[in-house]
Amino acid sequence: MAGIKDIARQAGVSVSTVSNVLNGKKNVGEETREKIYQICRELGYVHKPKHSTDEQRDNKNILFVFSEPDRQFYLQIIRGIRDFILDKGYNILISTNENCESLMRREWTCGCIVQDIDVKEQLLRQRGAENYPIVVLDRNIDLPFVKCVVVNNYAAMCEMVQRIIDCGYRRFAFLGGIEKTEDTQERFIAFRDTLKKNQIEFLESDYYTGDYREKSGYIAGRMIALREKMPEVVICANDSMAAGVIKALQEKEIRVPEDISVTGFDNTSQSQTMGLTTVTAPNYERGYLAAQALVDNLEGQRSYETFRILARVVWRESVKLKDK
Repeated sequence: MAGIKDIARQAGVSVSTVSNVLNGKKNVGEETREKIYQICRELGYVHKPKHSTDEQRDNKNILFVFSEPDRQFYLQIIRGIRDFILDKGYNILISTNENCESLMRREWTCGCIVQDIDVKEQLLRQRGAENYPIVVLDRNIDLPFVKCVVVNNYAAMCEMVQRIIDCGYRRFAFLGGIEKTEDTQERFIAFRDTLKKNQIEFLESDYYTGDYREKSGYIAGRMIALREKMPEVVICANDSMAAGVIKALQEKEIRVPEDISVTGFDNTSQSQTMGLTTVTAPNYERGYLAAQALVDNLEGQRSYETFRILARVVWRESVKLKDK
């Protein structure tokens, strides 16, 4: 059976470099790291960590990996995860993308729930295993031992936009979040498809790009306020950006919803305070269901089919619903 010296010889690196890679240290370049992983797969080498088999078997730590644009958003998901796993005797460890790679190992955690889109598929492919299941939120990916839990953004966005169109609105702007995220893509596609279904033209100049933070919504709102012919409705990909849009419009004495209607997405506590029309994605329940799916796979159920969660529209004062 191949050993660590064989891998080092074939990779043209030192034994210590191979050891650093296999033990999750970050002092090795990505190209060399991937080369070593590939050789391990070719030679059928299985790394045995320093921790004993008994320690790994008793490991009941679940890792949650998240980014941090919206603290309230993640707190609800974390509460859902915690409430399920604590009853099952598991613990939760929380990490950002920058620090998660070394923790996604059986000697430290027994499975992982990933929210951050910056966790690369390559890492999920390397770490996912029968004894290390992974649940990914808000991404559709097809990898072994990885289950996806996603919100049906499309249906709820279509419902909201159609109702607004039915009230007689025809001039729309769209404020998207980080463009590489599936949430932004799905929400925009639903918006665009609904306009097309109603034979309403949407111009590229009416698309604004944000980053899910309130400041980016504020900047977009200032740009909208400068337009000679402003939209009747601004559809925002999340609540934080919608809050920024509303703040910018109000500073220019543009009334919401009398002059422009604004919508968000996610139904945060901020949206409730502002009277913002939005879509509620059940974040506590999403965390709870993700934890349930992970624990089921840890305990032998082995189900990796995508689970889709329904969302619904919450109508509030930021949209003036009117007759045609």
